[in-house]
Amino acid sequence: MKNILKSLPVVIISLIVGLGAGIFFTTSAQDQKVFELRTYQATPGNLDNLHARFRDHTIRIFRKHGMEIVGFWSPTSEEEKDDILVYLLAHDSQEAANASWQAFGSDPEWERVAEESNRNGQILAGVERKYMVSTDYSPMK
Repeated sequence: MKNILKSLPVVIISLIVGLGAGIFFTTSAQDQKVFELRTYQATPGNLDNLHARFRDHTIRIFRKHGMEIVGFWSPTSEEEKDDILVYLLAHDSQEAANASWQAFGSDPEWERVAEESNRNGQILAGVERKYMVSTDYSPMK
């Protein structure tokens, strides 16, 4: 019984430290920077119009709503180079990403730009998006 009582403070301290670390890492994971990979497929003949919309309007509106632009890319493959645009955004957290997209989608300037750019028909055929967090060994955090 004496041995159990002697080791009780060590057990209690270990439990407190372990629970504290668990709470810290759980909170950190929820608040972790989130990267959003988006792939856009333009409707036939509209990739240049999609590029123009990003170049002339969308980038500015993204920044207005706290979206960090990492970069834009065009595929090199023959089957994708004429209608695909790929870009990467960074957000402070998943919650920040959701809030930014909510604000962006209801921004009157964006609504006007989207309407004007689609005046002669939809320029976007589809969107794929993927949210990601950095691995512990990634150079980009």
